[in-house]
Amino acid sequence: MIATAETERENGTNPLLARDIRALRKSRGLTLAETALRLGRSVGWLSQVERGLSVPSLGDLRAIASAFSVPISLFFTHEVPREEERGVVVRAGARRPLGTSESGLVEELLSPDLGGSFELIRSEFAPGAALEEASLRDTEEAGYVVSGRFDIEIGGVWHSLGAGDSFRFKDKTHRWRNPGQVPAVVIWVVSPPVY
Repeated sequence: MIATAETERENGTNPLLARDIRALRKSRGLTLAETALRLGRSVGWLSQVERGLSVPSLGDLRAIASAFSVPISLFFTHEVPREEERGVVVRAGARRPLGTSESGLVEELLSPDLGGSFELIRSEFAPGAALEEASLRDTEEAGYVVSGRFDIEIGGVWHSLGAGDSFRFKDKTHRWRNPGQVPAVVIWVVSPPVY
């Protein structure tokens, strides 16, 4: 018998949540044992969570989000209007939020899940928002500015971009700022996924 989303909910399983947790662990190059130690849980428990055999509590999800430095909201909103769209289509109203407006950056996951070799993110930068300290991730990243003005420093060199401009970098420090008076919207591709 093939499990449906409804029977999975009835049985208390969530294969998409399991897949996302496993993808986060693997994207950071961590073993089950290393991750379990960070969470203060057993390897067996984490293995069951990653295989969708056990569902973590809200407290466990908070600990997992903290261990991977991702917002807890990432683990919610896996619903799709039609089953054939699961893992394939993300509707505009069903995007998973990845942050809050307090930081000046609101992101939404455009990818259906974190199981692929890259993730697609819609980032909206508030006027005046900036990443003050340079960030370095073991990733290849690219972006396309949809609207607004967007400055990005890549490897110590600042670039001023506008709507229609794009960028790409790999294994380099970066930071950003929105020097404009309106929000800047950037579609961002990150490989491997970091959320």
